[in-house]
Amino acid sequence: MYYQTQAVRLVTFRTGTGREARAPAPGVLIEGGRKVAALPGFTSVLEIVEGGQNALERAHESVQHSPTVFGLGDVTLLAPIPYPPQMRDFLCFEKHLVQAFDAVGKISGKPTSVPQAWYERPIFYHPSRFSVCGPDAEVPWPAYCEKLDFELEFGCYIGKPGKDIPKERAREHIFGYTIFNDFSARDEQAKEMAGQLGPGKGKDFDN
Repeated sequence: MYYQTQAVRLVTFRTGTGREARAPAPGVLIEGGRKVAALPGFTSVLEIVEGGQNALERAHESVQHSPTVFGLGDVTLLAPIPYPPQMRDFLCFEKHLVQAFDAVGKISGKPTSVPQAWYERPIFYHPSRFSVCGPDAEVPWPAYCEKLDFELEFGCYIGKPGKDIPKERAREHIFGYTIFNDFSARDEQAKEMAGQLGPGKGKDFDN
């Protein structure tokens, strides 16, 4: 996770494997991403996000004197926040949406077009927050799927609560950014979207 105004790469990592695996811990990538410094005094990256600027400053200070540093090859990186309190996946780019509808139409055999509602309001669905995984993790291929797809997306972590936020103040609420891959069982998704309740098994499977 990149904090929006400072080059701080927050991570959640684990040491050991199998029965020797330790509990996940928060840390910071240092030395150009070659090492991970543990963050004493914090139990999770989520704690830092929820703590706002004060917590981030404490993390800055603690990493300067971190007594524990690991080589990147000696840890397993998890998602920055393995179990986010909530997730929303938005459709933000028109070209992507046009291409997606075209692809679904080819699979289902029913041509579709971008609905007018997309131009009028923010459209999103709620992914499963329990199916988030970290870098290099394996994503099991669903048994009911023949056309598994993934999309490179841009993730924003919201740190400051708000409601009905005007767009000119949106950045005030963003704590940091990450990259994100959203996996989809396209053939299943094409069938279930006809039910008009959004994606189900097409996007909800392990990892």
